[in-house]
Amino acid sequence: MDEILPEVFESALLRHFSFQPTAGQKRLFYAFARMVFSNKPRCALMIKGYAGTGKTTTVSAMVRALQEIGKNVVLLAPTGRAAKVLSNYSGRPASTIHKQIYFRKTDRNGNVWFELKENELENTVFFVDEASMIGTERFQMTRDDLATGDLLEDLVSHIFSGERCSMVLIGDGAQLPPVGSNKSPALDIAFLRDEFSLNIAEVELNEVIRQQGGSGILENATALRELIIKGVPQYPVIQTAGFTDINKVETDLQPIVEAGFRNYGKDGTIIITRSNKNAIKYNQQVRIRILGNEDEINSGDRMMVLKNNYFWLEEGSSASAGFIANGDVIIIERIRKFEDRGSFRFCTAVVTLADYPEIPEMEVILLCSTIWEESAGMSYEKMKELWTTIAQDYQDLDSVPKIRKAVQADPYYNALHVKFAYAITCHKAQGGQWPMVVVDQGYVTEEMYGVELNRWMYTAFTRAQKELYLVGFS
Repeated sequence: MDEILPEVFESALLRHFSFQPTAGQKRLFYAFARMVFSNKPRCALMIKGYAGTGKTTTVSAMVRALQEIGKNVVLLAPTGRAAKVLSNYSGRPASTIHKQIYFRKTDRNGNVWFELKENELENTVFFVDEASMIGTERFQMTRDDLATGDLLEDLVSHIFSGERCSMVLIGDGAQLPPVGSNKSPALDIAFLRDEFSLNIAEVELNEVIRQQGGSGILENATALRELIIKGVPQYPVIQTAGFTDINKVETDLQPIVEAGFRNYGKDGTIIITRSNKNAIKYNQQVRIRILGNEDEINSGDRMMVLKNNYFWLEEGSSASAGFIANGDVIIIERIRKFEDRGSFRFCTAVVTLADYPEIPEMEVILLCSTIWEESAGMSYEKMKELWTTIAQDYQDLDSVPKIRKAVQADPYYNALHVKFAYAITCHKAQGGQWPMVVVDQGYVTEEMYGVELNRWMYTAFTRAQKELYLVGFS
């Protein structure tokens, strides 16, 4: 029976697949069927799928075929927005990796940290999308520098602590690697074998399935991918002529963005830039010229969180393992008040989380001082200044530990660090998809030509689902 099952399951995969499979997709279904019924320990499969190769449709077929035979499935992604995309194309709920693998702990002094959960599931296939974003550096999980293990190590440990569980890593090797890395460790099969003793196979989908009439987004993404694979320091030839989905912007951008908001809404339109400085300029222009928002913050504004925050969501909340994560988008529902404390500006507002509609609206405090800073987040020196400012309210306490505990529990010290989210950098956009994307390449010199720039372009271009507009491209 064991010899027949993979072949029967492979037929089910093809039945759930709506198209004529390419050679690469057939190889993938063959490898996946063998992994599902393998008796080897720590089985995994890596799917590298470039833009336009049918990665989402194959994964969707795999999920449906597993459900048909009664196999458990868990869908994961590094961010809330990426989990939302995965859920949309698979037709099943998906969550963040953090929510799946960690549980939150708090001590009596208010320190917060996360510990790794045991995997209580059995006979389950874990699909992990956007694997190129998963790093191995030790990441900060609290405001007090209490770190857990690296995300990739913890993910693998969690999954394989369950009985007869297996893992499918899904990613695009041409996209940007994690911040501070020159490659994506979760898409490096030799590293995964050596570091985690996995029985892992790799299938690469590289046959582009052309859309009817041709897609300019796909055409240019494919050309960029070929340059990335070759590793040559060459600026790509961008083709827009003859395509309706990709356009070079040579006039005022305002009517284009206005049309995007009108056709797709503020959630369906994004501007991607190469620097926080340029993102700030675009956010100013969008708010004033298009939205007419002249106040510091207006109801309806979309803002991106810059730093993990553990204060405003209750433990056990369904969002991001009980914390508001760096990169999450909030929507301002109502403004309560603005106030200054020392050199810092705060806003009390009622907000909702854009990618977690099941979370009810909540009243929070926003740190307005980070909105127009050109850095990605608040500096260490400014955080020390904030601590000193808040601590002044607790000088009547008779010991340093008591003051420290009071500051850690203070809502102003725990204010959400935010910027506006109409224009963002490419790393912040990674894992998300929008119907309409505007990409501003910014200032580029010949010295900058090469794989890194082409990866940036490829990642930015492939965020667009329907329309792509290019600003500053030659």
